[in-house]
Amino acid sequence: MIMRNLGLIGYAEALDIQEQCVAQVRDAGAETLLLLEHAPVYTVGTGGDLGNVLDPGVEALRVNRGGDVTYHGPGQLVGYPMLDLACRGRDLHRYLRFLEEFLVELCAEFGVESFPVPGRTGVWTERGKIASIGVGVRRWVSMHGFCLNVDADTSAFDRINPCGMPGCSITSLSRERGTTLRLDQVQDLVGELFPRHLERRLPRC
Repeated sequence: MIMRNLGLIGYAEALDIQEQCVAQVRDAGAETLLLLEHAPVYTVGTGGDLGNVLDPGVEALRVNRGGDVTYHGPGQLVGYPMLDLACRGRDLHRYLRFLEEFLVELCAEFGVESFPVPGRTGVWTERGKIASIGVGVRRWVSMHGFCLNVDADTSAFDRINPCGMPGCSITSLSRERGTTLRLDQVQDLVGELFPRHLERRLPRC
């Protein structure tokens, strides 16, 4: 697996890179995990409801992933895995559960207890949602992925119903720990743990 750190990057530029990686994986190229921060942006999935944008001043980009409206910005670690799911079971629900399990285990590495909520994709703590998941699949190659609040300004979520859920509280690793956590600390651990967990949970056939 190839892992690339794109740093702070605009959404459109990152989407272009994803498209290139998807094409490469589809042509039997190496699977890729992109790790990055986005410049501030609101996005909404293909089936999302723009009525969940509460502030008329917010422009939400319609993108080809599942899920509803969300926010991306500095202080969040975004991971975009381009995986050949045709060789990993052809099961989208299993892939989503893998991402949730991975994020729960990642949070635990930093002393934060988190959990999935049945019927709602993502990861929560007792204080609120800490990670969002929204994926797209093209001919069984995945794109988009997960977003973990590390040290983000969560007030940006006040302008929307996050993931289509009115009153959904949003938290971060730093808030849960009571101490500031740097993004690079989390990013380094993701690069180490993600391939290991992937092969354990979704081994190639």
